[in-house]
Amino acid sequence: MKKTLLLTVAFALNYSANAQWTAQNTNFTADSRGVEDIKIVDANTVWALGYDGSSTTPANVQEFTKTTNGGTTWTTGTVNVSNTGLTLTNISAASSTVAWVGAVDAANGGGGVWKTSDGGATWTKQNTSAYSTTGSLASYFNVVHFFDANNGLTQGDPIGTGVGEFEVYRTTNGGTSWTAVPAASLPNPATGEYGYNGGNVGAGNSFWFVTNKGKLYRTTDQGITWTKLNTPITDFSATNVGGQIFFSDNNNGILLARTGNTTTGTYTLYKTSDGGTTWGTGTPYTQPYRSLAYVPGTSILVGTGLNGTTYSSAKSQDNGTTWTPIDTGTQRTSVSFLNATTGWAGGFTSDGTGGIFKYTGASLGTNDFALDSSFKIFPNPANGELNLRGSAISEIAIYNLLGKQVLNQKFATQDQVSLNVSGLETGIYLLTATNETGASQTIKFVKN
Repeated sequence: MKKTLLLTVAFALNYSANAQWTAQNTNFTADSRGVEDIKIVDANTVWALGYDGSSTTPANVQEFTKTTNGGTTWTTGTVNVSNTGLTLTNISAASSTVAWVGAVDAANGGGGVWKTSDGGATWTKQNTSAYSTTGSLASYFNVVHFFDANNGLTQGDPIGTGVGEFEVYRTTNGGTSWTAVPAASLPNPATGEYGYNGGNVGAGNSFWFVTNKGKLYRTTDQGITWTKLNTPITDFSATNVGGQIFFSDNNNGILLARTGNTTTGTYTLYKTSDGGTTWGTGTPYTQPYRSLAYVPGTSILVGTGLNGTTYSSAKSQDNGTTWTPIDTGTQRTSVSFLNATTGWAGGFTSDGTGGIFKYTGASLGTNDFALDSSFKIFPNPANGELNLRGSAISEIAIYNLLGKQVLNQKFATQDQVSLNVSGLETGIYLLTATNETGASQTIKFVKN
């Protein structure tokens, strides 16, 4: 039977809002509807899949939610794959109207990829002849990933007699046509080797998928050629051993390895700076944060997790070695970030409300979440003029809560500057000040 990646199971509990995260309504109508696989297109457009978080034997859910205004409102819909028995594996999105989902029959294999071009109103299966073998040679769909609106790939388990080959296809026209990656471009799997419906990662033009033999298959050219890489673990999702990979860019990433079950097992953190070709010596990982996401292109990780009976979130600026708390007391699940100021974390609906959180705290690139450190702003709230006092100020950027930059000014270093903010709409803003050494701090202010 096909395996899925073993992750810590989260179920819905009561939660309360916290200043660093703002609760938003996914508009799922079912209570305890969770959110997973959050895909951020830009500061305004985000897609996510729903799942049943009410039970240890969850019902199969084929639903999505989407925002086109930074989370002010979310719209839900059904992913119609013409078979309610198929399990959605993941979602990949290119715009507010275009997205793809993968789906598979977890018991019997098959599956494939479906595309919407109308914002989720309708879904059409693509590459219909793929993932169609049956019986002892049954193929299993694992993942769909698009690098942009045109270039994408799908990956499934090996098919054919003997060892077979992984079933991988590429498209360069948004899925109108697909081409099988030739066997010569795919390193051979070991006997009995297969992939997982989870734990697969894309960054830039690179993509990695994991196997039950503890291997990584990596492409750096959008699926044209592949290499097979060793890792420090023997399986990515067995009962007593497993791991998750996270990559910030083509080269830099981590492997969070598990020995023992997902509840009581021990964890080890490994790092790579060459795309997984080599891994550093592992160090014990005792943090509770198991749902992780990189701020793309940085060494910053954001994590959520459960420490005993306390839920919390935190950030790391050194690829997971050390952590700074963001908040405690609120349950969050999967997490995804666009940049250092814009991200979302999954939650659960309660009485038809809530279900997802938008990050509204200070920039994750700063070393301190406090508002009263080296830079001072006044008056706050401000009307026409906003003053900033600090040491050797060289640049100021202002962002609204959707993550859009609304002002940017550079200076010959000064210890106090005045900004004209009269043109800003009434609301809350984030001001990031940078000094001549490159150190920065983000401060919230209110425009009246």
